[in-house]
Amino acid sequence: MPTLLLVEDNEMNRDVLGRLLARRGYRVVVAEDGEAAVRMALGEAPDLVLMDISLPIVDGYEATRRIRAAGSSVPIIALTAHALTSDRDRALAAGCTDYEAKPVELQRLLQKIQNHLQESQA
Repeated sequence: MPTLLLVEDNEMNRDVLGRLLARRGYRVVVAEDGEAAVRMALGEAPDLVLMDISLPIVDGYEATRRIRAAGSSVPIIALTAHALTSDRDRALAAGCTDYEAKPVELQRLLQKIQNHLQESQA
Protein backbone atom coordinates (compact mmCIF):
# COMPACT_ATOMS: atom_id res chain seq x y z
CA MET A 1 0.00 0.00 0.00
CA PRO A 2 1.63 3.26 -1.11
CA THR A 3 2.06 5.97 1.52
CA LEU A 4 1.08 9.53 0.64
CA LEU A 5 2.14 12.53 2.70
CA LEU A 6 -0.72 15.04 2.58
CA VAL A 7 0.50 18.52 3.52
CA GLU A 8 -2.49 20.78 4.12
CA ASP A 9 -3.13 23.38 6.82
CA ASN A 10 -6.90 23.55 6.30
CA GLU A 11 -8.41 20.88 8.54
CA MET A 12 -11.52 20.33 6.40
CA ASN A 13 -9.52 19.97 3.18
CA ARG A 14 -7.06 17.66 4.93
CA ASP A 15 -9.82 15.44 6.35
CA VAL A 16 -11.89 15.22 3.17
CA LEU A 17 -8.98 14.55 0.82
CA GLY A 18 -7.32 12.22 3.32
CA ARG A 19 -10.45 10.10 3.61
CA LEU A 20 -10.96 9.99 -0.16
CA LEU A 21 -7.38 8.85 -0.69
CA ALA A 22 -7.59 6.26 2.09
CA ARG A 23 -10.72 4.80 0.47
CA ARG A 24 -8.70 4.38 -2.73
CA GLY A 25 -6.22 2.19 -0.87
CA TYR A 26 -3.52 4.67 0.07
CA ARG A 27 -1.96 5.01 3.52
CA VAL A 28 -2.21 8.74 4.27
CA VAL A 29 0.01 10.58 6.74
CA VAL A 30 -0.52 14.30 7.29
CA ALA A 31 1.45 17.43 8.04
CA GLU A 32 -0.13 20.80 8.84
CA ASP A 33 2.78 23.11 8.03
CA GLY A 34 5.87 23.26 5.86
CA GLU A 35 8.34 22.50 8.64
CA ALA A 36 6.48 19.31 9.58
CA ALA A 37 6.26 18.45 5.88
CA VAL A 38 10.04 18.50 5.52
CA ARG A 39 10.52 16.40 8.66
CA MET A 40 7.93 13.84 7.60
CA ALA A 41 9.03 13.69 3.95
CA LEU A 42 12.55 12.86 5.07
CA GLY A 43 11.64 10.70 8.09
CA GLU A 44 8.55 8.80 6.93
CA ALA A 45 9.85 8.14 3.40
CA PRO A 46 6.44 8.50 1.71
CA ASP A 47 5.96 7.28 -1.83
CA LEU A 48 4.50 10.65 -2.89
CA VAL A 49 3.85 14.08 -1.35
CA LEU A 50 0.76 16.22 -1.94
CA MET A 51 2.04 19.69 -1.01
CA ASP A 52 -0.22 22.66 -0.35
CA ILE A 53 1.62 25.86 -1.22
CA SER A 54 0.05 28.34 1.24
CA LEU A 55 1.27 26.93 4.55
CA PRO A 56 2.17 28.40 7.93
CA ILE A 57 5.77 28.57 9.19
CA VAL A 58 7.38 27.48 5.90
CA ASP A 59 5.42 27.68 2.63
CA GLY A 60 5.16 24.80 0.19
CA TYR A 61 7.76 26.24 -2.17
CA GLU A 62 10.41 26.43 0.55
CA ALA A 63 9.42 23.04 2.01
CA THR A 64 9.86 21.51 -1.44
CA ARG A 65 13.26 23.17 -1.88
CA ARG A 66 14.38 21.79 1.49
CA ILE A 67 13.19 18.27 0.64
CA ARG A 68 15.10 18.42 -2.65
CA ALA A 69 18.20 19.92 -0.98
CA ALA A 70 18.26 16.92 1.37
CA GLY A 71 18.56 14.66 -1.68
CA SER A 72 15.02 13.28 -1.81
CA SER A 73 13.55 12.53 -5.22
CA VAL A 74 10.06 11.69 -3.89
CA PRO A 75 7.37 12.86 -6.33
CA ILE A 76 5.77 16.08 -5.04
CA ILE A 77 2.47 17.32 -6.45
CA ALA A 78 1.74 20.96 -5.58
CA LEU A 79 -1.87 21.62 -4.57
CA THR A 80 -2.83 25.27 -4.61
CA ALA A 81 -5.67 27.69 -5.14
CA HIS A 82 -3.23 29.82 -7.15
CA ALA A 83 -4.03 28.68 -10.67
CA LEU A 84 -1.98 31.02 -12.84
CA THR A 85 0.68 29.68 -15.19
CA SER A 86 3.29 31.64 -13.24
CA ASP A 87 2.23 29.80 -10.04
CA ARG A 88 2.64 26.46 -11.80
CA ASP A 89 6.05 27.51 -13.09
CA ARG A 90 7.12 28.64 -9.61
CA ALA A 91 6.06 25.30 -8.09
CA LEU A 92 7.97 23.33 -10.73
CA ALA A 93 11.02 25.58 -10.31
CA ALA A 94 10.98 24.91 -6.55
CA GLY A 95 11.22 21.19 -7.29
CA CYS A 96 7.63 19.99 -7.49
CA THR A 97 7.09 17.15 -9.91
CA ASP A 98 3.57 18.23 -10.87
CA TYR A 99 0.88 20.76 -10.09
CA GLU A 100 -2.85 20.62 -9.43
CA ALA A 101 -5.07 23.65 -8.91
CA LYS A 102 -7.69 23.67 -6.16
CA PRO A 103 -10.40 22.74 -5.99
CA VAL A 104 -8.91 19.48 -7.17
CA GLU A 105 -10.75 17.27 -9.60
CA LEU A 106 -10.43 13.93 -7.81
CA GLN A 107 -10.17 11.63 -10.82
CA ARG A 108 -7.48 13.78 -12.43
CA LEU A 109 -5.53 13.92 -9.15
CA LEU A 110 -5.82 10.14 -8.69
CA GLN A 111 -4.50 9.61 -12.22
CA LYS A 112 -1.55 11.93 -11.55
CA ILE A 113 -0.78 10.09 -8.31
CA GLN A 114 -0.88 6.73 -10.06
CA ASN A 115 1.30 7.97 -12.93
CA HIS A 116 3.96 9.44 -10.62
CA LEU A 117 4.01 6.34 -8.41
CA GLN A 118 4.56 4.16 -11.48
CA GLU A 119 7.30 6.45 -12.81
CA SER A 120 9.12 6.55 -9.48
CA GLN A 121 9.12 2.75 -9.28
CA ALA A 122 10.45 2.31 -12.82
